[in-house]
Amino acid sequence: MVDGKEKIINITRAHLEEDAGKSIHDLFEGETGVDLNRAGTPLLEIVSEPEISNAKEAVAYFKAVRQLVTFLDICDGNMAQGSMRCDVNVSIKKTDDKELGTRAELKNINSFKFIEKAINYEIERQIKVIESGESVVQETRLYDSDKNETRSMRSKEEANDYRYFPCPDLLPVVISDNELQEIKDNLPELPEEKENRYVSEIGLEESEAKIISSSKTMADMFEEASGKTNNAKLVAKWLVGDVSALLNKDNIEIDESNLSPENFGKLIERISDNTISGKIAKSVIEEIWENGTDVDEIIETKGLVQIQDESLLEEIANKIIDSNPDQVAAYKGGKDKLFGFFVGQVMKETQGKANPKSVNNILSRLLG
Repeated sequence: MVDGKEKIINITRAHLEEDAGKSIHDLFEGETGVDLNRAGTPLLEIVSEPEISNAKEAVAYFKAVRQLVTFLDICDGNMAQGSMRCDVNVSIKKTDDKELGTRAELKNINSFKFIEKAINYEIERQIKVIESGESVVQETRLYDSDKNETRSMRSKEEANDYRYFPCPDLLPVVISDNELQEIKDNLPELPEEKENRYVSEIGLEESEAKIISSSKTMADMFEEASGKTNNAKLVAKWLVGDVSALLNKDNIEIDESNLSPENFGKLIERISDNTISGKIAKSVIEEIWENGTDVDEIIETKGLVQIQDESLLEEIANKIIDSNPDQVAAYKGGKDKLFGFFVGQVMKETQGKANPKSVNNILSRLLG
């Protein structure tokens, strides 16, 4: 989906190969190395029809494929490590032309950002070639992310030049309708199904359900952490909010962080049972993020347990009110927004440990 519009991209074929390794472009200045650690590893190549119109569509399509294979648990989708990568064929045509022009293939692109940048660069390069009166050469090109440019690697053969032929040592594999149906019946829950279930059964907002179900690691964290607490909605709120912000800051997946489902579920439970406030929880999760410390250990060591004693909170509130007569007069004179000032002063006095709901109730009663 791009800009709110869905588009179907058809699959030409999917075939199995043996991986030949991967190119390394960032270890040697101006040179390319070859990493053969994955050589011989089974590799599934999925070839799409030439129905993708621009770089944004290409990225959306590749994200959809990555999402599917990770939820099927047939690939971890790690592009940086070479578990999944993208070859992009780029060709252009004038508006009135019916046929696409000569294509160039961009090999082994390993991030969504680079896919988009490489395609946009290559489109501009081909336009300049044609406008200068020259012809686009059918070739394989390398995308250099440091220079944001593509450069020629080798000429590109037509499919029949590869001399494909059936391997005489491999017998055909015939899959019966019954076997196919059994596979379909045993497929794991896919992203769209998860999203719908999160909304209909758990009551999440559609936006929350979409974000959580978009990533297998995020969905796994949500479901495992929700099993440790009775407040799945609060789990979702924290995942979409604070946790996602930390993931974006560090540019990592949630399974690469120090946050375990058990510890995360415990954090949500401590918020739910009023052991700590939401504000204090923010500092707790930051410490977990740094070193993976147990929630209860952090709360106990730092003395973060929420103050529930209403008589103590009322005493503090009275002290704040007595110390700020001008603000009290202004509040009673109609400046309702000053209520937040008094709440803030009580929270400051208690180092953020006061129960916010109790503070609001007490101040409402005392200020009239």
